Amino acid sequence: MFEEFKESLVILITTPVYLVLIALEMLMSSLHHKHFYTLKDTLTNVYLMSLNLVLDVLLRAACLFVLTYFFRFHFFQLQQPFWYWFLLLIFLDIAFYFQHRVDHFSRLFWAVHVTHHSSDFFNLTTGFRSSVFQPLYRFIYFIPLSLMGFKGEDIMLMYSITQIYGILIHTQYIDKLGFLEWFMATPSHHRVHHASNVKYLDKNMGMVFIIWDKLFGTFAEEDNRDEAIQFGLTKKLDQPYHPVKIIFHEWQNIVADMKKKLPLTIKLKYLFYPPGWSHDGNSKTSKQLRAEAKKIK
Repeated sequence: MFEEFKESLVILITTPVYLVLIALEMLMSSLHHKHFYTLKDTLTNVYLMSLNLVLDVLLRAACLFVLTYFFRFHFFQLQQPFWYWFLLLIFLDIAFYFQHRVDHFSRLFWAVHVTHHSSDFFNLTTGFRSSVFQPLYRFIYFIPLSLMGFKGEDIMLMYSITQIYGILIHTQYIDKLGFLEWFMATPSHHRVHHASNVKYLDKNMGMVFIIWDKLFGTFAEEDNRDEAIQFGLTKKLDQPYHPVKIIFHEWQNIVADMKKKLPLTIKLKYLFYPPGWSHDGNSKTSKQLRAEAKKIK
C-alpha cells in the first residue's frame, strides 16, 4: 500500500510539471514558427497514452504478483539503501535497453512499439505516445531483477521514475549537453532514435543512460551537417490518425505476409525477423538499408 502511495505521489508531483513544460514548448513553438505541434497529433498522443495507461493499471496487480513470486528465489539482496536503489536504477535501465532493442529488432514486438514512432512530430507529448500493448510483456524483462533481490514494488516504482526522464528527453528545444552526452541519454540522442533517416534507424535505445548503446553497438551521434533529421516512420501511414489503424496497421501487414503461399519457416521469419525483412528483397531491414547507402557513397 505504501509503495502504491509513493507511485501516486510521483504522478501527483510530475503531472503539473509536464503540463507546464508542454504549455511552454507549445508557446515557444508558436512564437518561433517551428510548427512542432499540431492538434491532431497531440490528441493522438493523448489517446494512445490513455489506452496504455488503462491496460497498465489493469495488469499492475498481475505484474506485481509475478515479480513477487520470483523474488522468493532471489540469490542475494542488498541491505544498504543507497546501493540498493542505485543498482536498481542501473539494472532496470539495462533491462529496458534490451526490451527496447527486441522491440526494434523483432517484427512481432515492433508491431506493438511502432505506435510510439509513428508520429512525424517530436515534442514532449511524443513521450506519452505509448506502445499500447507493451504492459502485456514488459514485466518479463524485470524478472531477473527480482531474482537479483529487488522487490517487485520497488522495480515498478523505479520504472515510473525513469519514465519521467524518458519523457522529458522528447524535445527539440534542448541542444547537446556537453559531458552528459557521454553517458546519459539526452534529447540529442533521442532525436536520433526517433529519426527515419537511414543512418539513424534503430539507434540509441537507452532511456536514462546511453552507455549501453555504446557498449552494444547501437549508438549514433546526432549530426545535422549532411542532412536534417526527419521524424516518424520510413514508410508513412495512409491514415495516421485513424484510432484503430494507428495501433494495428503493422499487425495487418504481418497477417498479409503470413497469408502468402510460403514455407512455414519463411512465414516465421516474417513474424520474428527484423522489421523490413523480406524473402524476395521487396523490403529491407535497417541494416540492409545502411549497407546500400554505403555502397552508393
